Amino acid sequence: MADLDQLKQKYSPVIQTIQGFSDLGATLDSVSLDGEKLYLKGSVPSEVVANRVWDVIKQVDAQYSDLHHEIATSGGPNQSYSVKSGDNLSKISNRFYGSPNHYTNIASASNISDPNKIQVGQEITIPVLQ
Repeated sequence: MADLDQLKQKYSPVIQTIQGFSDLGATLDSVSLDGEKLYLKGSVPSEVVANRVWDVIKQVDAQYSDLHHEIATSGGPNQSYSVKSGDNLSKISNRFYGSPNHYTNIASASNISDPNKIQVGQEITIPVLQ
């Protein structure tokens, strides 16, 4: 029989990732057992965030045979983001893509000519990676 606590521990990076986007409207509505699988139900604000959650699921277990998830996407493909104190495009890229190396995609989508010059409060666009 499946052990809820063991499965929650195994998939804790996924749970933490969803909760880490709560400032943007992500919710985790249910964490329970569905037969022999961990059941996660929630929503994320964009396809960008959904892709990040999916990447973490695959990092935890590429087969994810012991996971049943229903993660709805409540918005469009791209994610808007308001720059916060201490942010730079590499940190933002790491948060949304799991790698700091996609900062140029963010700069391009946000019409930022110099990636080193962003301002606190500036609204930027995090695009879906192709």
